[in-house]
Amino acid sequence: MTSSAAGPPGTVLAAFGVEHDPVLLPGGQGGTWRAGHLVLKPVDFPAETLWRADVLDGLPDSPEFRIARPARTRDGAWAAQGWEASSFVAGEPDVSRQDDVLRAGIAFHAAIADRPRPAFLDRRDDPWSYGDRVAWEELPVEASPAATDLLRQLVHARRPVDLDSQVVHGDLPGNVLFADGLPPAVIDWPAYWRPMSWACAVAVADALCWYDAQPDLIGRWSHLPGWGQMLVRALIYRIVTHDKAFGPTGWTSEQVDAHRPVIELATCG
Repeated sequence: MTSSAAGPPGTVLAAFGVEHDPVLLPGGQGGTWRAGHLVLKPVDFPAETLWRADVLDGLPDSPEFRIARPARTRDGAWAAQGWEASSFVAGEPDVSRQDDVLRAGIAFHAAIADRPRPAFLDRRDDPWSYGDRVAWEELPVEASPAATDLLRQLVHARRPVDLDSQVVHGDLPGNVLFADGLPPAVIDWPAYWRPMSWACAVAVADALCWYDAQPDLIGRWSHLPGWGQMLVRALIYRIVTHDKAFGPTGWTSEQVDAHRPVIELATCG
């Protein structure tokens, strides 16, 4: 991945046809920059970047959500020197609006439901892909003692499910932007091939662990298919991913304590 500490170089800005100086944006793991009407960030996995750009470029406008349209270079490419770009969309994340985040996510997923499974998913290798595969029993559970302790109850509660998969957005809460008078904007799309209700469950698990959501959030979305098992898998995914990314020393007492009540809620049925 291209280093983003100093922002996109002038040759990249020229390739995308922008003349403004780049300004670092909050979030995005410190690697997202705005230059004029474009937002630029390093390419993490080229195959995913190209696939995502093709899908979003062809996605019709919707009254229920906005997207950040990908931008081509002057030569018609979706990336330049390890950087990708998209149009700037107005708005700010608001993780307190959990139901609105889920509604936007569901509308977005309905719009992309007919997309075939991306081949790059078989080759993507990062902590998030690893956590996803463990959650869906495609890899065995191997984790640090702290994570193993958290996972024990979840793995015991995990049951087979028979739900259709589609391409989904695996990280909704901080990637839905709100602006007055406009539909929510869905940005920074990490793609997975899972049931739509799993993507919603990840958002709910995040909201309960980190964003002060109340337990009744689970009940408001319990009509989604396989809901209890989706919550179990969502929590396994997040715990294993964190463990893979940061290792045994990456668990603070606050992080462990944030998961415990949510695990109880997800497994009590």
